[in-house]
Amino acid sequence: MAIDYQSLAVKGVQALSPYQPGKPISELARELGLDPAEIIKLASNENPLGPSKKAVAAAEKALAELCLYPDGNGFDLKQKLSARLSVGADQITLGNGSNDVLEVIARCFAGTDSEVVFSQYAFAVYPIVTQAIGAKAVAVPAKDWGHDLDAMAAAVTERTRLIFVANPNNPTGTVHNSDAIEAFLGKIPEDVLVVLDEAYCEYMTGEKDPDGVALLTRFPNLIVCRTFSKAWGLAALRVGYSISSPAIADILNRVRQPFNVSTVALAAATAVLDDEDYLKRSRETNTAGLKQLEAAFDQMGLRYIPSSGNFVAVEVGPQAMGVYQALLAHGVIVRPIAGYGMPEHLRVSVGLPEENEQFIDALAKALAASGQGA
Repeated sequence: MAIDYQSLAVKGVQALSPYQPGKPISELARELGLDPAEIIKLASNENPLGPSKKAVAAAEKALAELCLYPDGNGFDLKQKLSARLSVGADQITLGNGSNDVLEVIARCFAGTDSEVVFSQYAFAVYPIVTQAIGAKAVAVPAKDWGHDLDAMAAAVTERTRLIFVANPNNPTGTVHNSDAIEAFLGKIPEDVLVVLDEAYCEYMTGEKDPDGVALLTRFPNLIVCRTFSKAWGLAALRVGYSISSPAIADILNRVRQPFNVSTVALAAATAVLDDEDYLKRSRETNTAGLKQLEAAFDQMGLRYIPSSGNFVAVEVGPQAMGVYQALLAHGVIVRPIAGYGMPEHLRVSVGLPEENEQFIDALAKALAASGQGA
């Protein structure tokens, strides 16, 4: 009798659906016979500037050490982050992307008898890691497409061990200011850990924009997660990190894999922190790109969710998948987000001005073909 190996997986894993990343350019080129050079990808919230020259130079230099294991403690990167963020190196946990850190946090602090709270329309990794460890997922209904922090605080029970808060949120781009986050943290029991996912925080520059790191001394149950994949332009190298109390970091560092960040990634991430001009250009390009996209949506009469990230969710109607497929035919890759419970929206990453314009032109044609054009 053939063994059903899927049935041997733990129940939480059996119920999971694989995470669906943005379609690669090479895949679309193969499927439709398109020239890869003419395809633009605005699906994965990547940095359209390309990598920092300083990061590339450091990565190339690190190639000479490919035969050696990485520094398992990430000493140089931790020292650079420590100085930049004014935290102790013993407060930092490095990960193979911030997703890795999110999973380690869940494995360390929640289990089959636990509840994990997060928002409707929040990052897909939260329910994935919750189900994988067999914990109970508590998805709190969103408010205006964003986190309803009061409702999330009210959802805490004696079994709650973790709360995930994405700020800014992916895929909706909504954000809560520092006052709202601080008020929320004040309502949470100290034995419940709050994970503040700030993957897109570098795109914000306002006075009231949230800064979870500044709240760590007041809220010892807080863990702040950040990444080098977005504004720092190192998505392919997978470098993320968390900042927490030394006690929490000590637990996380016991469970994370010992060589979870490669030598090349460590070198590039350490170097890019010295490239303030690159970060400035990333912010400027993103701000201008959001305005360009929003102006086009306004002109087309399309509703969208104002975003504080490097992407925007635009409502294109019940035929969203048809519009998505039409965009693919025009060589433009965006992200359908029906899997997030938003079947009438597409998420569009900000590109270079000419890429944004190519998308806008293709969108107008796709909407016209579906009968939704102006």
